[in-house]
Amino acid sequence: MNRWEELWQTGETPWDKGYAAPPLSEYLKRGDTVLHRAKRVLVPGCGSGHDVRELQRHGIGTTGLDLSETAVVQARAQTAVGDEDYLCGDLFAEGWRKGRSFDAVWEHTCFCAIDPELRPAYARAMSEILPPGGWLSGAFYLTPWDPGEDSTGPPFEASREEIIDLFEPWFVLREDWVPSKAYPGREGKEWLAVFERK
Repeated sequence: MNRWEELWQTGETPWDKGYAAPPLSEYLKRGDTVLHRAKRVLVPGCGSGHDVRELQRHGIGTTGLDLSETAVVQARAQTAVGDEDYLCGDLFAEGWRKGRSFDAVWEHTCFCAIDPELRPAYARAMSEILPPGGWLSGAFYLTPWDPGEDSTGPPFEASREEIIDLFEPWFVLREDWVPSKAYPGREGKEWLAVFERK
């Protein structure tokens, strides 16, 4: 059993706030974003699917992916908004991708939850999932830890510069800003970036 499955089975999921990520809701209210123009959006590390359903509420076809079968079961148990679907699979494995295509990804909390040593593999996976001209949009959790705070993660620390450098071989940063909306305690700690696949 993987660690994430164990946490979902025991209900130790403090990251699940019961509603979609505020930066996503704020972003979608702009209208005509790259996500609105996508044929299909992938949400990696979707958990119980709050962000998936928020995208679908805006008429955006969305697929959620999670490593935890329990999380996927919980997501599927929610009332469907549209044609959203959920898959249990490892982001870094190719099996779940067969027969599926995506032209956008919404990232929130997956990147900061994986071991930092896996970040190059994450960037490579995004480049393989998305075609040229595809979009990676996400609220990346920048974690300016206080001296007394445990920084062993997850979430693991990341800086804006580190993230840009990581994606640079495959993506171009087109837009970025600090969202005005956030879960309590994350105000000013998230950075919303929109990358285009080269």
